Amino acid sequence: MAETTTRIPPLENGDRLTRDEFERRYHAMPHLKKAELIEGVVHMPSPVRANRHGNPHYQLITWAGMYTTMTPGVYGFDNSTVRLDVHNEPQPDVALVIDPARGGQARISADDYLEHAPELVAEVSASSVSIDTNTKAEVYRRTGVREYIIWRVLDEEIDWFVLRDEQFVPLVPDAEGIHRSEIFPGLWLDPAALLRDDRRRLFDVARQGTSSPQHAAFVAAHR
Repeated sequence: MAETTTRIPPLENGDRLTRDEFERRYHAMPHLKKAELIEGVVHMPSPVRANRHGNPHYQLITWAGMYTTMTPGVYGFDNSTVRLDVHNEPQPDVALVIDPARGGQARISADDYLEHAPELVAEVSASSVSIDTNTKAEVYRRTGVREYIIWRVLDEEIDWFVLRDEQFVPLVPDAEGIHRSEIFPGLWLDPAALLRDDRRRLFDVARQGTSSPQHAAFVAAHR
């Protein structure tokens, strides 16, 4: 009798799957760089364009990396799968988490995935702007992401939301237009500098944040 094998179906955009089946199919497609399960539906992004996604993503990662370098107990993740709940497994462009041993709410599973909501998530949105600002924002809110940044590249806008009373509300910048994270003291962003690609200003503000008394107090409290 001929031996039979079970072929694992490929992921397809729009598939409705359980999280376990999503992971089974994703693991069987090692060439696939990104797929997300949002409210039980598979989303597979378009090819990544240089100026609409690749470079903005790089700038956000560099900015966030400056903070984690200066902040023991805070870790950054680039495009890592996050198991939020049984219906949602996104791959945010950037995630910042506090070590659970120091009070953080996310953890790394035995099979090396992030589980539960990171404290901060950032998404670069061009072709994905509709889902990032609507369905995905609702998922992040409901599952307890405490701060959410959306860089709407084509609109030339950066939104920063903070979770208050289980709702996302805009984080109000200071008098100089600087966003100062409420969850990560010393994580400062000049959105205008980021949008105009003024890297010197962007990183000067970031360094000011990690040199602030608020950052020093946060580090001391999480040792």
